[in-house]
Amino acid sequence: MRVYSCRRSLSLKVAISSLLLLLFIKYQINHTPWPQATHIPGTGAANLTGSTLRAADALPGSTCRSGFYAEEELRPHLRRPGQDPRSPGAGGKPFQWQQLTPEKLSENLAAFHKNQFNQFASDRISLHRDLGADTRHPDCLGQRFPRCPGLPTTSVIVVFHNEAWSVLLRTVYSVLHTAPAALLTEVLLVDDASTEDHLQSGLEEHVRQLNVVRVLRLKERKGLVAARLMGAEAARGEVLTFLDSHCECFQGWLEPLLARIAVRPSAVVSPRIAIIDKTDLKFQKPDPGRHYLTRGNFDWTLRFGWEGLPEEEAKGRLNETHPIRTPTFAGGLFSISKSYFQLLGTYDDQMLFWGGENLEMSFRVWQCGGQLEIIPCSVVGHIFHKSSHTYPKGIISRNLVRLAEVWMDDYKFVFYRSVRRAGLISEQNLFGDVSERRELRERLKCQSFSWYLRNVYPEAYVPDIRPVKHGKLQNVGAKCCLHLSKIKEKWRPVPEFKCRDEHVAQDFEYTSQKEVRLSGKNTLCLHASEGAAASLEFCLLKGEQTTAAPQEVWIHTPTNELKNLFYGTCLTASEGKVVMTACKSGTVNQSWVFV
Repeated sequence: MRVYSCRRSLSLKVAISSLLLLLFIKYQINHTPWPQATHIPGTGAANLTGSTLRAADALPGSTCRSGFYAEEELRPHLRRPGQDPRSPGAGGKPFQWQQLTPEKLSENLAAFHKNQFNQFASDRISLHRDLGADTRHPDCLGQRFPRCPGLPTTSVIVVFHNEAWSVLLRTVYSVLHTAPAALLTEVLLVDDASTEDHLQSGLEEHVRQLNVVRVLRLKERKGLVAARLMGAEAARGEVLTFLDSHCECFQGWLEPLLARIAVRPSAVVSPRIAIIDKTDLKFQKPDPGRHYLTRGNFDWTLRFGWEGLPEEEAKGRLNETHPIRTPTFAGGLFSISKSYFQLLGTYDDQMLFWGGENLEMSFRVWQCGGQLEIIPCSVVGHIFHKSSHTYPKGIISRNLVRLAEVWMDDYKFVFYRSVRRAGLISEQNLFGDVSERRELRERLKCQSFSWYLRNVYPEAYVPDIRPVKHGKLQNVGAKCCLHLSKIKEKWRPVPEFKCRDEHVAQDFEYTSQKEVRLSGKNTLCLHASEGAAASLEFCLLKGEQTTAAPQEVWIHTPTNELKNLFYGTCLTASEGKVVMTACKSGTVNQSWVFV
């Protein structure tokens, strides 16, 4: 009897101890603060094995099951109807043009002018278009996802304003045909005060039958940020997934995004964006044999762009499922934990209409302890086209000044020097109150912009906050200024300069590295050639571990000659052109001043 009593007492003690341990673990999970990294956070490689995330054993009493999700557990909300492979655009193929009647041709041209993409073709392609076989890398096809801790649920938020019916509904259906029903809480269509008849009651009637799709409406037009904030507030999913209103989701796109957030809740993750051609709607499907990877960047006019992955970053990737760290993101398509989105300060709600919100979030995420990543196994197609909407003049510059004032410290002066309109907005204090955003930065103990440049984007060229000299480069003798023209509306290398009137000339910067750089497009340098015209070339000095090319190093002498020591010649104005000639002291056509 005594033995039985002792055993019962021991069992009771073990049970109580186990219960206390579980309560302690639950407390730690619920009360662990978000990470405030003071260095570049890792990419979570320890949680990746080959192309499969490790499956954790379920804790005693846990509601999740051990092992990996089975295919039937990840079935989409809506089964895609069968399609004729010969139908327009089937399999992601381009729309095939037939001889158009004058009426159809007129319809096509009018729709393209209105939307800046081929609505005529879109209207003839199925709303349920099947993109064909899964052509992602084998590592992606073999990827499995653990049931414990499990994939979070998501609300997909799509903002639209006067969008074409066919591309908007194709976006919706592509989500429903690919996103696992168990993970898709809802699709929220947020209308930024559309005026087109087809987007009124008819849209609500159409999506009502889809059960998980809702339409939310702003009463007056406020722009992307306000509309997304409305969607985020209404969202019931654990993760917010933002898409543009002219997308098509490739199969298997959602699970890799959610899996990454499950492993690292402070990651803000974007899919790999495939191009849907705006002229024929061809979907550029993944090519498993193509290993060229890209990431987001920015220039000092605060324009977003794309660049190839640096060699060192590429070497550090374990396999094709491995995330790509990106300094910035395009901002149209991404997923973020809803609780982290709120902790991080959502969006700057004083940014009006559109523009700059992606870079603002990029800098904020990195500087405040999170990280931006592109998930290569997640593929979403997007129609890239010029905006057909109008905005108040100067609104994008105003938005960019707001982000510069909060996140860029003294480097904001580089931006203001590059974009004069932004500098004037700052000087005249026309960008609104940013005190709440500065308080947010202080509260989150965010890093400086210098930290961002050193740790997140060391490959970037960092201009002098205040260059040695700056302005238009005027020739004293010829009374003209160094001038070049854009090529197809972009600054590009040119084989020669002109010497023109001051009013049409560009600004240049004489840097601490003795380069003469085109202001606003700091990647282009004045380049000397032996016995030939001076040219504009891409600067060799681009960031860490690079140096200026000797042909791009200039001595601005006390008598104002611009002398290239490599050739020993001087920049000279001659009959409206700019050439390199032997240096001659006192020659006014070799005298250049910044004005």
